[in-house]
Amino acid sequence: MDANAFDVLSPSSVTGRSYAAEDVHTIGDLAREFGITLRALRFYEDKGLLSPRREGLARLYSPADRERLTVILKGKRLGFTLAEIRSLVAAHEGQGGRDLALTRDRCLTQLSQLERQRAEIDAAITELRDTAERLAAAA
Repeated sequence: MDANAFDVLSPSSVTGRSYAAEDVHTIGDLAREFGITLRALRFYEDKGLLSPRREGLARLYSPADRERLTVILKGKRLGFTLAEIRSLVAAHEGQGGRDLALTRDRCLTQLSQLERQRAEIDAAITELRDTAERLAAAA
């Protein structure tokens, strides 16, 4: 897996561009489309990962913001930290991303960590099932 593995949509350079109404997404639009909360979108904005245009109190997201959100959520789903996600976004947008080169080694490290977490979860599930069965038999 390389940095291009995060190219979900074709890259675009839309900073400073004005958009047609159909190219603009509200916070509610993105929350519904991606199945996340408004709070999550505001959090990503607070962390500098998204930068919607403001019109009064309304946040208006460009196609680039939507694309960036796709990369952010993919990084989150794969278990990367916010700092790593920031680097993934930068790499996706062609800005380098010196902090995290998404290399095969980095992918294997993350895979190993997720597999360890899954093993711990599987062990906890087994223990809880056994306990529930013992409690049911004792009742």
